Amino acid sequence: MALLVLVLMGFLPLLSHAYGYGGGWIDAHATFYGGDDASGTMGGACGYGNLYSQGYGTNTAALSTALFNNGLSCGACFEIKCASDPRWCLPGSIVVTATNFCPPNNALPNNAGGWCNPPQHHFDLSQPVFQQIAQYRAGIVPVSYRRVACRKRGGIRFTINGLSYFNLVLITNVGGAGDVHSVSIKGSRTGWQPMSRNWGQNWQSNTYLNGQSPSFKVTTSDGSTLVSNNVAPPNWSFGQTFTGLQFP
Repeated sequence: MALLVLVLMGFLPLLSHAYGYGGGWIDAHATFYGGDDASGTMGGACGYGNLYSQGYGTNTAALSTALFNNGLSCGACFEIKCASDPRWCLPGSIVVTATNFCPPNNALPNNAGGWCNPPQHHFDLSQPVFQQIAQYRAGIVPVSYRRVACRKRGGIRFTINGLSYFNLVLITNVGGAGDVHSVSIKGSRTGWQPMSRNWGQNWQSNTYLNGQSPSFKVTTSDGSTLVSNNVAPPNWSFGQTFTGLQFP
């Protein structure tokens, strides 16, 4: 049975403020991509693959360089609302999860096509979610955004890929801060060992864990740590997905 260890540090409120929780709104811009069914948003630089089957749906965004943080922002959640453009804006706000990278286009100026160039704060939203806050014909709109906690159904998912001595674990469906910043792994016959981030939210370990029941220790950007013990049976196979516990 998985056991929960959630570390709530005394200075967590300070960390939360530093990462934007409860802070003010920040100015940015938003565009859209992926088609009216968001099929073009599948895959992406976070490694999540099929966003429907992974539970992210169409409430997703590709982040500009200034926000993407070389992939460490994958899984973070943002509340976004259209701002200061009554011709195109619609009322209300949306909450999206960062699932992709919006690359810069240095051949174009920041205000005419180079929307994702540094230091721009920009969200390239899936088309369905963009149309919840702005009209399709707008193309690009000014927005305000803030970091919010991620609310996910079920536990954190660990998809174990790779081969013997090369465990590549994709971590998805993370609640709380959402963006995983460090991971450790432990087999039933090993101690805790840190994993290195390979790309997106794919984390790597070169430890031989075949025939052992793996446990995972996940830490997000706000400093919260969650331990999911024995998430898979000893006879697990590469390519399988297992569910651990979840941040509150």
